[in-house]
Amino acid sequence: MRVLLWHVHGSWATSFVHGPWTSVVPVTPDRGPDGLGRARTFPWPDRAVEVPHDRLRDEHVDAVVLQRPHEFRLVEEWLGRRPGRDVPAVYVEHDTPHRRFADADLPEEVVPDIRHFLHGRSDVPLVHVTHFNELFWNSGRAPATVIEHGVVDPGYRFVGDMPRAGIVINDPLRRGRTTGTDLLPRLARQVPLDLFGMNVTDAPRALGLPAESLWTFEDLPQARMHAELARRRVYLHPYRWTSLGLSLIEAMLLGLPVVALATTEAVEAVPPEAGVLSTRVDALADAARALAHDPERARQLGKEGRAVAAQRYGLARFLRDWECLLNEVIR
Repeated sequence: MRVLLWHVHGSWATSFVHGPWTSVVPVTPDRGPDGLGRARTFPWPDRAVEVPHDRLRDEHVDAVVLQRPHEFRLVEEWLGRRPGRDVPAVYVEHDTPHRRFADADLPEEVVPDIRHFLHGRSDVPLVHVTHFNELFWNSGRAPATVIEHGVVDPGYRFVGDMPRAGIVINDPLRRGRTTGTDLLPRLARQVPLDLFGMNVTDAPRALGLPAESLWTFEDLPQARMHAELARRRVYLHPYRWTSLGLSLIEAMLLGLPVVALATTEAVEAVPPEAGVLSTRVDALADAARALAHDPERARQLGKEGRAVAAQRYGLARFLRDWECLLNEVIR
């Protein structure tokens, strides 16, 4: 099986390309958003192959996995085939409902009513990555299903020798309240924070935090980020509105206890024995401080969380689910 896939979300794509199929990944000369090619900071197997975008018409492709609305147009232009009609296709919705990927021709709607842009089509299955997404998106006629995340297991690596809280947020200043960036000053009053991700360098200055309260680690390679996270005593997940950050699952697999806002899919992913969830920011700050000062409890919660994450978000289950769906779509 040969599957055309754009490299959009690094962690999710890293899991997907480990499947028993060949992943055909477009690449453009500038390696821009529509042609990143193979990952350079994530380990990808050899069966993920780069193909220049202007040579895709010469490639045999059994199915297309779409992740952005404009990829429908790219498939027609680059592959010369229409998704869902000339070539089997599925669309992966990574995000919680928001207007950007909703039907722009409809009037403004409240979140539970927002219609996915595929809601009027039945020829392209819609794959949600969490049950929360499937519940809240109005998928309409689109045949919707859920394939929960699967993560390449980094192994149990918890050290916890640093009484600090690790956080992973890409573009924290641009995404603001969505990722809970505005909550970091309140949390930092109780526990020092270490912020990992892309475009994090200016966060301490922008948030008015002293350097010792918020360390930043700019766009580390995945292996190094895992090693650094494993030294922190607790993982903080302050996201208000997100599908389910794969960094949360990775932190659990590393063996870190979790302190998270009780929002979206986090309430399903983090059981009580693995950490603390609350909609009260002060409660989260207190929990993070307590774990930072109690390494034995932190270690115990982390072990429980790893067991849960390994069972629910294992890579083997994820790839089985995708293989079944792709085979069904191709048939």
